Amino acid sequence: MTRKDLLDIESLSREEIELLLDQAGPFKDLFTRSVKKVPALKGKSVLTLFYEPSTRTLSSFEVAAKRLSADVTNFDVPHSSVVKGETIKDTIDTLQAMRTDYIIVRNKMPGLPQMIARETKACVVNAGDGAHAHPTQALLDGFTFREVFPELTGKKILIVGDILHSRVARSTSTLMRKLGVEVAWLGPGSLVPKHGPKEIERFTNYEEAMRWAPDCIYLLRVQMERQSVQYFPSLREYTKLYGVTPERFKRIADQGTYIMHPGPVNRGVELCDAVMDYDRSLINQQVENGIAARMAVLYWLKPDTPTS
Repeated sequence: MTRKDLLDIESLSREEIELLLDQAGPFKDLFTRSVKKVPALKGKSVLTLFYEPSTRTLSSFEVAAKRLSADVTNFDVPHSSVVKGETIKDTIDTLQAMRTDYIIVRNKMPGLPQMIARETKACVVNAGDGAHAHPTQALLDGFTFREVFPELTGKKILIVGDILHSRVARSTSTLMRKLGVEVAWLGPGSLVPKHGPKEIERFTNYEEAMRWAPDCIYLLRVQMERQSVQYFPSLREYTKLYGVTPERFKRIADQGTYIMHPGPVNRGVELCDAVMDYDRSLINQQVENGIAARMAVLYWLKPDTPTS
């Protein structure tokens, strides 16, 4: 099936997901060895349109596109006509006139990438829309998980933290379940959605969640900027109940459980410093794999014809 855009994980089949993960492997082999650049997207243009701050995702897309030999332009939203009141529709029309081949978009408004995709001939990649979806994060998570567990069926991943406001939790949960991985959520009752797939286990107690025996613990950042009301007493209380404290980390290490985190990490909140040096921490591996996964996505969506 030919696709123009990557907007979410829900619309992808298991076969499409596995194809993308399979393609990410050779791309990682390329840039971790001697070859830093291939001409796969030579002559194509990639524009990043980020209305929200980003370090890992933005730089990862830029590096991925350049390693495929595409031309990259960063649309500097804070210094653009957007701050003068230009509508998103007018911005899209301007970008369309530039005949860009790809638009990588991040915005706090759920559904905005879908709207842009309808209005432009360019390939649109959702780099995060509000609390809705973050498909390339899910793909790099799946790629990283599969490097550790080549046989995914029956493996368990426990996602811990602010599930309610996390686009990462939604997309990664969906992708993992499509690949046969069992998923559970852990967090304060106010931040663990009661709706959603009934197959996902829901925990509000750390000890109960650990008795579920996850193969990997996926820690989320508490997204205070998305919380209009206070969902738990304090960050100190959150760490006490759900953080990987030194005491909990010792148990995790003794059991050989892997740890993942999408970043940025809040040390002393969701995890203690020792986690970052843990030999089964996959956090830095996720960052590296983000480049490979996004190279695979850009190559998969490669337009055969100009966007003019």
